[in-house]
Amino acid sequence: MANSTTNAAETPSDTTVPEAAIVEEKARKQEVRRSVLLSTPAMILLVCAASGPLLIMLVYSFLTAGPYGGVEWEFSTDGWLNVFMQRDIFDDTMSIADAHVSILWRSVKLSLMTTFTCFLFGFPTAYFIATRAPDKRNLWLFIVTIPFWTNLLIRTFAVMELIRNQGVLNTFLTSYGLIDAPIQIMFTDFAVMIGMTYVYLPLMVLPIYASMEKLDFRLVEAGYDLYATRFRVLKRIIVPLVKPGIIAGSILVFIPSLGAYVTPRILGGGKNMMLGNLIGLQFGQGRNWPLGSALSLTLLVLVMIAMLFYVRSAGKSGGAHDQ
Repeated sequence: MANSTTNAAETPSDTTVPEAAIVEEKARKQEVRRSVLLSTPAMILLVCAASGPLLIMLVYSFLTAGPYGGVEWEFSTDGWLNVFMQRDIFDDTMSIADAHVSILWRSVKLSLMTTFTCFLFGFPTAYFIATRAPDKRNLWLFIVTIPFWTNLLIRTFAVMELIRNQGVLNTFLTSYGLIDAPIQIMFTDFAVMIGMTYVYLPLMVLPIYASMEKLDFRLVEAGYDLYATRFRVLKRIIVPLVKPGIIAGSILVFIPSLGAYVTPRILGGGKNMMLGNLIGLQFGQGRNWPLGSALSLTLLVLVMIAMLFYVRSAGKSGGAHDQ
């Protein structure tokens, strides 16, 4: 009798637990379904606005160029072949497209130089902001982000006014007798690098500052207590701890620099084109849309390689910190 009473008492609890789990599972599925429904419009917009144009570029890169622009719906691999090769108009022999290779190399070179220059100026700036009093940091961040309020074209023209032959820099140097004739800076790779450094410098400062703000400066003081030099503290303590911010800032600068269009067009003067200018030229005056599409996808591949490098480097940094 006692056993039957015990079994009867245990029965509700045995059935209650599965019912609670079922209810919880149903609630979880409903939450997931609700989240999917809420995110569906954004996903559709993302697919149409991002993947759609890329798919069009992919299709166009395998078509034949039209005589007056556009494409003809005939399969052809000339677009991809002409990225690095060119066909002689007289005997149809193939040779390396020196102009395309030169522009590609200039794009990568200037992007790397811009990234390095932004790091040289951005790291001390981020360190300066991170070591200020907490109530003063927002003011300095506000000052750093002020250039973002201005249009890119206006910022590029501002740089041009500084470095042109009759600009602020040359006028100052000639007025004080430091130089006899204006220094030719405009329409050079150096001018393009200066312009891109000015434009993308905040993109280097902000990620480094975000990592440096979390830095425990007691570790720096401990390094000094152990008679480490400033350079050794920087090399062995600060840089390894803020490495994720350095990598993120480098990627944020390198990727837009690689596809820059406005700054090389104005400061390079058409003689120092980069990959973005070459792509625009093919869709405009060149009237070779398949080649422009192939070049666009080539730029996308370079960006993906940079992103993979970032993910791999960030993963190694995370693993090192976990250890």
